[in-house]
Amino acid sequence: MDHDYQVSGLVIGCAIDVHKALGPGLKEKTYTTTLCELFDRRNIKFICDRTIEVAFDGVKVGEYRPDLVVEDTVVVEVKSVLRMHPVFTSQLVTYLKITNLRVGLLLNFNCPRLKDGITRVVR
Repeated sequence: MDHDYQVSGLVIGCAIDVHKALGPGLKEKTYTTTLCELFDRRNIKFICDRTIEVAFDGVKVGEYRPDLVVEDTVVVEVKSVLRMHPVFTSQLVTYLKITNLRVGLLLNFNCPRLKDGITRVVR
C-alpha cells in the first residue's frame, strides 16, 4: 500500500476522532492543537507551523507555514469555515509544490459530519 495513502488514512482517522470529541464550530487553532496532541499520543510524527521559504531566482521572496506536515509525507491544512473557498485548495497545492510533497489534506471541522469537510489533493 502507498505510504502517502496510509498516512492520509491515519490523519483522517485522528481528525474524525477530534471532531467526534469536540464537535464543529471551534477555532482552527483548537483543532490543530488537539490533532497534535492526538498525533503525540499515537506516535505519529508531525511538524506544526513549519516555516518554508520561497525563493525566486535564488532570492528569498517570502515564507509560509502549512498547519501540519505529517510523517514528512502529507501536508494538512485545518479550517473551520462555513463554506470552503477555492483559494484554500489553491493554497494547499502551492504548499505541496514548495515542500516537494505529493499529498495534502484540507480538513474543514465546521461541518456536522467531518467526512463532508475532507478534501484530498494529489499533485
